[in-house]
Amino acid sequence: MTQQSSGFGPDLVEVFGPSQQDGGPELIQLLTPEGERVHHPEFDRDFSAEELRGFYRDMVLTRRIDTEATALQRHGELGIWAQLLGQEAAQIGAGRALRPQDYVFPTYREHGVAWCKGVDPLRLLGLFRGVDQGGWEPDAHNFALYTIVIGAQTLHATGYAMGMQRDGVVGTGDPDRDAAVIAHFGDGASSQGDVNEAFIFAASYNAPVVFFCQNNQWAISEPIERQTRIPLYQRALGFGFPGVRVDGNDVLATYAVTQAALQRARDGQGPTFVEAYTYRMGAHTTTDDPTRYRLSDDVESWKLKDPIARLEVYLRRNGLVENDFLATIQAEADELGHTLREGCKAMPDPAPLSMFDHVYAEMTPELQAQRDGFATYLESFEGSAAGGHH
Repeated sequence: MTQQSSGFGPDLVEVFGPSQQDGGPELIQLLTPEGERVHHPEFDRDFSAEELRGFYRDMVLTRRIDTEATALQRHGELGIWAQLLGQEAAQIGAGRALRPQDYVFPTYREHGVAWCKGVDPLRLLGLFRGVDQGGWEPDAHNFALYTIVIGAQTLHATGYAMGMQRDGVVGTGDPDRDAAVIAHFGDGASSQGDVNEAFIFAASYNAPVVFFCQNNQWAISEPIERQTRIPLYQRALGFGFPGVRVDGNDVLATYAVTQAALQRARDGQGPTFVEAYTYRMGAHTTTDDPTRYRLSDDVESWKLKDPIARLEVYLRRNGLVENDFLATIQAEADELGHTLREGCKAMPDPAPLSMFDHVYAEMTPELQAQRDGFATYLESFEGSAAGGHH
């Protein structure tokens, strides 16, 4: 197998230097908002028709998961939901660049990455419904549990990546063995101490980790210009590893850049910071009202850069899809929506005592005492059995 260039050469600063600001002319892009295929000297690659149709399908179905979950929350079936509207390309591009042995550390919004790693969307809904404490087996998908503490997963990812080094699965030259870690976080999280500490450890130990920042312009209600004086990707150079900015609404470019960064990590060349420049077209979560702090004109301008629409234009223009294909995807999305609605409503409430079952591999005395005390409390209700419902 011929090894592809990582795309990160010695002229890194020249290629990704200070001119690459504000989504400007040096933004890494392979598909324009108008659906025109363009080329990049460092990150260009060919995509088969099957790959392109696969990206389209993934993004459409991921958006449907998001819209159905939002509707379920509005109907009182979920306590809250973190929307990803507009960020589908950033997530699908990054998710499809992974190999099976690569490990993902998400935040709470990586529904598209979870889809790519084979996590059942209903498991995601269970978290936000409050009936599942993260019960999927992470190692079954190489996808860690959702992280609510802002930025904490970057430290988890770095530690896991350092463990991979010690397990001898980095830099061996075996494509089926060498592995990398990717940590997802947002622009707001980049201001957290945990994230910067993760950068220090990853750089110091040359850890095989990709820091993937979805810069959606808003840390809840705080705009990006109040968080940083320079483009986020340039921060990486201060820690001693490369940073790049990619059009996060371009699934092709996101895939190519993430693939190169992951391969660099697998080869033992250390961490990379990928800033996916995108926009949160929806709310931060379903408890948020973005009309209170941002202009509708900004949202409308970003709608013209919609990641799904631009790929559909390209597919149609080049005769790579027909109406039958698009109709089939829409029917699949409708079926997925039905499955999510019915599956969510059918989720049973957990037995109260089950919250103690999977905290530690072995029950600690302190936890056992808490469990016993709660069991006694439950038994105090007439007709209640320990662990049952009341």
